[in-house]
Amino acid sequence: WILCPKGEGGRGTGGQGGKELFSLSPCHLVPLSPCPLVTSSPSSPRLPYESPETTHINVVDEQRNAISLTFTVNYAFGSGVVASGTGILLNDEMDDFAAAPGVPNAYGLVGNEANAIAPRKTPLSSMTPTIITENNRLRMAVGAPGGGTIITQVLQVILNVLEYNMDAGAAVSVPRIHHQWLPDDLRTEPWGLDAVTLQDLRRRGQNIKETTPWGNANAIVVTPDGTLEGAADPRGEGSPRGF
Repeated sequence: WILCPKGEGGRGTGGQGGKELFSLSPCHLVPLSPCPLVTSSPSSPRLPYESPETTHINVVDEQRNAISLTFTVNYAFGSGVVASGTGILLNDEMDDFAAAPGVPNAYGLVGNEANAIAPRKTPLSSMTPTIITENNRLRMAVGAPGGGTIITQVLQVILNVLEYNMDAGAAVSVPRIHHQWLPDDLRTEPWGLDAVTLQDLRRRGQNIKETTPWGNANAIVVTPDGTLEGAADPRGEGSPRGF
């Protein structure tokens, strides 16, 4: 089993670059599956929780080969259909198409004719698995689940590391903001921005919407001395592991 965190979004990317480091979380077997592996008995331990939605995992080995992988069934348990006799849950990626121009999908994202449903087309996706190199050497691998918030989650983690010199733990933990054009709201976390900044943003016409914390980003960063530094978002259930 591949082990990992929660969220929307299955697209992966691999690259080249200590010990092997994984950023992951335990796996919860889908209860809809007829597979006997998911059955439990009083003598067997309870399986740990894992989100029923999108997952992201980063892996870096001792040669600094890197994988950043986001994969998904879209929202909770995808289409809710298991292929008979396989235990495989079918996804619901059709929601990533625009059902009609100007009609939002489950995440509030609005598309147009370019993302209309048609044969031989791939729907638009917010998945953003990312590998960054610097001077031809691995600098970091990062990604996240989270539907339409994935792009802003990943961008802010990257900026936190490369521009604000945060370590991996701080980069995935600090408060975030999110804006996706429509709806025209600037999403903030409670106490994420100070009162003066919020007042100034409102003065500039921003519609501030304070919500519960969101996201489940994780990252592996190569420090200046070559050490691998891994961190998982405290908002989620992931954790970094070294082997």
